Amino acid sequence: MKTRAPLTDDTEAEPPHKPLTREEAQRLSEQHPSLSPWKVVTGQLLAGILVALVALGLTGRLSVAWSAAYGALAVAIPAAVFARGLTGRFASMNAGTAALGFMLWEVVKLVLSVAFLLAAPGLVPDLNWLALLAGLVVAMKVYWLALAWAPRRRKS
Repeated sequence: MKTRAPLTDDTEAEPPHKPLTREEAQRLSEQHPSLSPWKVVTGQLLAGILVALVALGLTGRLSVAWSAAYGALAVAIPAAVFARGLTGRFASMNAGTAALGFMLWEVVKLVLSVAFLLAAPGLVPDLNWLALLAGLVVAMKVYWLALAWAPRRRKS
């Protein structure tokens, strides 16, 4: 027969949470600046242009360059829709709305990306799947580069 430990009231162990004052919130925001999602989307578009130019330079075929650019667009356009959704006026009403909005826009981004990939054979003449995959992967890796671009914590 198992015995259970008695339930304890842990509310006394933790100090009560107090809301930040305006000055404290402003100081916290200055110490931890955020990166705009629009800079990430811009980085994805620039990475797409770069991978398309590299593909054109390596193969000399415009169809390969278009395929690579389309792969990057299959990431960047849904990311732009996602960023727009997260920066809308309903996104920060309260924590519950923000969490639900994040999940909703993430699903929209995923569905748009899959739709782009399904539409690729009909939209890109002489589609090169390898080049499309290269553009897709390079644009997705911009999220990791965004960590390097992120503003650094300021010491005060």
